Amino acid sequence: MVRGQRPQIPYLIGIVGGSASGKTTLIKELATRFSLEQLCVISQDHYYHPLHLQARDEQGEVNFDLPTSLDHQRCLADLRSLIEGRPVNIREYTFNRPDAEPEEHILAPAPVIIMEGLFVFHYREIAEMLDLRIFIDAPQDLMLSRRIERDYRERGYPEEVVRYQWDHHVAPAYKAYLEPYRDSSDLIITNIHGFERALNVIASHIENILSWKTVSA
Repeated sequence: MVRGQRPQIPYLIGIVGGSASGKTTLIKELATRFSLEQLCVISQDHYYHPLHLQARDEQGEVNFDLPTSLDHQRCLADLRSLIEGRPVNIREYTFNRPDAEPEEHILAPAPVIIMEGLFVFHYREIAEMLDLRIFIDAPQDLMLSRRIERDYRERGYPEEVVRYQWDHHVAPAYKAYLEPYRDSSDLIITNIHGFERALNVIASHIENILSWKTVSA
């Protein structure tokens, strides 16, 4: 599972998966098991370019599911800052909620860093830094139904908008930018009815890494 241990901290874990595969839920569960001094989580969701810089499809709809939709260089710079022991400021991306006041978060360096997002493995500079690669998957129809519910609840998108995005943006992006990295991942989690066992395995692995770093410090 381990790609090669480095003598210095931190230990880097990358988590990717299709839209509504369960990445956020898994990471929230993991975060409850560790302190901020032990585990730092950085999400690519906070690195989207402003709307006026986003690519649009033939119908004029913004496509958030392209690697170019993210500010890759800023994301990479923040990750390097954390690796070098410097905290970073993150400004929440509010998608289609222009009236929402973005929250600001300060991420502190930690012995274990998790980076999650759609393109963590696709961005070569980030992928090559990872010690462990985790891919979360689920059947396409299940991910679509989860996304319909989530996007209405969190972003106010009606179902027809979600289905359009899925057919024209999300599904093609999955085939092009996620699925090719599935079989080269260190751990594949199929999230149909939950992932409690996988969660326990990952948490145990992180505990072992933390113990090893404490002994070797």
